[in-house]
Amino acid sequence: MSSTSTVTFHPAQRTGDEVFSILIPTWNNLAHLKCCVESIRKNSSLRHQIIVHLNEGTDGSLEWVKSQGLDYTKSDQNVGVCYGFNAPSALARCEYILLSDDDFYFAPGWDESLMEEIRKAPAPLFCISGTMIEHTKSRNSCAMAPHDFGKTVQSFDEARFLKEYMNIPFGDWNGSNWYPLVMPRSLWILIGGLSVEFSPGMGSDPDMMMKLWHAGVRYYKGVSSSRVYHFGSKTTARIVHNNANKQFLHKWNISISTLYKFMLRMGEPFAGTLAGPREGGDYQRRIIRDQIKKVIGLS
Repeated sequence: MSSTSTVTFHPAQRTGDEVFSILIPTWNNLAHLKCCVESIRKNSSLRHQIIVHLNEGTDGSLEWVKSQGLDYTKSDQNVGVCYGFNAPSALARCEYILLSDDDFYFAPGWDESLMEEIRKAPAPLFCISGTMIEHTKSRNSCAMAPHDFGKTVQSFDEARFLKEYMNIPFGDWNGSNWYPLVMPRSLWILIGGLSVEFSPGMGSDPDMMMKLWHAGVRYYKGVSSSRVYHFGSKTTARIVHNNANKQFLHKWNISISTLYKFMLRMGEPFAGTLAGPREGGDYQRRIIRDQIKKVIGLS
């Protein structure tokens, strides 16, 4: 965060019956933010606290958030997603913290499905994600793709999406990591939220998974029935990226890919509480590879 950026905090009036504190960082992305917040209000079964972090907020998003009576924090510059999640979490008053991108459309039933899973999880040591539906195929095996209901808010076929979104076959998956992501607020506080040394944010998600692992979490579940449509607004294209792979390797002595494959078993069918990585064999060879990369600086 720039030394010239100041974060301000603006709590809204309490209602006292919310279930999730939903944190949404946004950066002059009003059309997506409106769509996201309105979908939460329209398609949630439960009441939730919505807290927005406004990076700059010069596109009308500040005025809109105020008009909606939302809790919000604000910085006069873009401070990235680490501060963008940590700042609004200071205003959270619910038992559970949920991290959301601003370019999601939350489908009906998303919150009921997460609460059902929370009731089955080993409290308070769990990390649970909903599942993204994306219009374009990617390397992310944890997303349902390609299923094109519109690449922009303006072209979004909401009626068709609401008719078809639950017809896409997909199973529960290992690894969590992807948003929307929920955990107990006590656990979020324990691990210190997102690590700001990863600002503006690349690598902060796997780093959070690793901090949770060291805090004793072994229950990382992606829930298929909790679905969001992900537009992919590409705000990360506007920033200079930090070297996430190098930072992660030097902090944890393993690579992000090793964490995903051998510890979280990312994208595999969900099979319950994870054990530690199996020693020897492929895991040991991967650890040796990671150490060589660290020494010769290939990351």
